[in-house]
Amino acid sequence: MLKTYAELSLAMFRTGILGYGGGPSTVPLIRHEAVSRYRWMADEEFGEVLAIANTLPGPIATKLAAYLGYRLKGTLGALVGLLAHILPTAVAMIALVSFIDVFSSSRIIHGMIEAVVPVVAVMLGQMCYEFGEKAVKGLGKYMALACGVIAFVLLEWVQLHPAILIAIALAYGSVHFIVMGKLKETRKRKEERRHGDMD
Repeated sequence: MLKTYAELSLAMFRTGILGYGGGPSTVPLIRHEAVSRYRWMADEEFGEVLAIANTLPGPIATKLAAYLGYRLKGTLGALVGLLAHILPTAVAMIALVSFIDVFSSSRIIHGMIEAVVPVVAVMLGQMCYEFGEKAVKGLGKYMALACGVIAFVLLEWVQLHPAILIAIALAYGSVHFIVMGKLKETRKRKEERRHGDMD
């Protein structure tokens, strides 16, 4: 029992302290802890949780930390996960606030920031590629590509709010899989009838 709390605290501490750049850069770290390191959930479930969390208001990383804690140990787990995730950076911010003027003009700090940005970009790109593979498996190559293009157009050109787009995608996905399931059943019945007639 205590081992789970310790693992949860350590995992959320790592994501909180290493998640440079806010929520989006923290998501791959949380995914690594929850899916790869501790195997608290499957990759597919993490994708579903991430999609739902994106439709809700508030920082994505704290929602994921609280959800993981709740999934493992209920309300107390949610509190532990949330505190372990936000406390390290909150304490660091308070401790370093008096030195903010020095840091803002420091070439070393600017160099550190510039070096971290490409690493965060690669982490996000890797996660996008893996989610893209899942989309192709679930929707098919052409439908996944069409959904990606439509999402890009709606986000970049129409300036649709991401939460609205995610809600639309969730609604479409549910309809898509219901329709595809019925089509598969119909094809299966036809094949069974053909085999029955041949016999």
